[in-house]
Amino acid sequence: MCLVLLKMIGGIYRLKHCKVLNFFPVPVEEECNANDGRRKGICMNTYECRMEGGKSYGFCAHGFGVCCVFTSTCNQEIKNNLTYFVSPDFPDLTKGMTSCLLTVRKVHDEIAQLRFDFIHFNLGQPNRQTGVCEEDIFLLTAGTNSGDIILCGFNSGQHVYFDVDNTNDHITISINMSRKAVTRLWEIRITQVPFSQRAPAGCLQYFEGTTGIIQTMNFADNGRHLANQDYNICIRQEEEMCSISYEPCHENAFRISPNTDDDDDNTIDGSGDSGNIVEDRQMEVCNDRITVPCESDDLLLISEDEEMIQGICDVIHCGPSLCPMEEGPCRIESNISPFVIGVHFGDNLREVSPEDNLGMCLNYEQLPCNV
Repeated sequence: MCLVLLKMIGGIYRLKHCKVLNFFPVPVEEECNANDGRRKGICMNTYECRMEGGKSYGFCAHGFGVCCVFTSTCNQEIKNNLTYFVSPDFPDLTKGMTSCLLTVRKVHDEIAQLRFDFIHFNLGQPNRQTGVCEEDIFLLTAGTNSGDIILCGFNSGQHVYFDVDNTNDHITISINMSRKAVTRLWEIRITQVPFSQRAPAGCLQYFEGTTGIIQTMNFADNGRHLANQDYNICIRQEEEMCSISYEPCHENAFRISPNTDDDDDNTIDGSGDSGNIVEDRQMEVCNDRITVPCESDDLLLISEDEEMIQGICDVIHCGPSLCPMEEGPCRIESNISPFVIGVHFGDNLREVSPEDNLGMCLNYEQLPCNV
């Protein structure tokens, strides 16, 4: 509020309201880099940042605004298009909690998705034998939305997109935790994505760039892949790139146990069979599986000694190696677009060794078109 002291006739002074001119648009709604070197914020003026509950981290817009960083924790509500959801004791570990609830409200009707970047995500591990999240459960839901996301374990560095529509103006995050002496930690950047910038339909994860790393959830040395996972990992096809290669991150980076104890069934040989019979057999063997779209004429395998060999096109993959009928390091190249990896893990009630179900970690590289 602004007040101006005016002198009136007769020696009587009165106060009069005045208007404050704001030369900096509020809000700018542009991302900025905080001066702590690790977070992003929204560029706005100091007054609006303070009034909306944010904290200033350096200047932006040539010094006319500040980089305003918003954080929220349990039992709060998010009303900004960029907010960090942190555990109550962050950056310290949290103990003794049993539940945490957060509500995210859409900032306007054009919001089509929420992107969740798990900067830190460390909850209790799933059942070691079945992969089911039983004790610690991260649940992302939008009421009647059938695409609820359930996670647990270690997922730092991962991200997910969550579709929203105009039937619900808010999304709920709930974290239920067991009473065991487990320490938890999370820092999740939540970004509201307008329709014009959304990830392609059907993509839980969406990667950009000619190279990168993709992993299944809870991929860790002492972890195992989660059960009840059915989603696509999509990679944007960059300009002048026509094909893509996938290669395990290390020798133990592809471990997905087949659905049978018969060692003879673990090798899927398509020779002499029709395509439908082969795919049906693959589905039978690989209840938990990774799918890579390919065509027989386009599938190339690069062996450990860097020799190019023609391989059988197996769309469905499980077992100790990404490459069909081959153990150890390998690389698959395919020119089928769009570039998509499918992750399909069932309820996995069959108990197997966790070491056989670490999941998948792949390096990908987009390859230029032949001139």
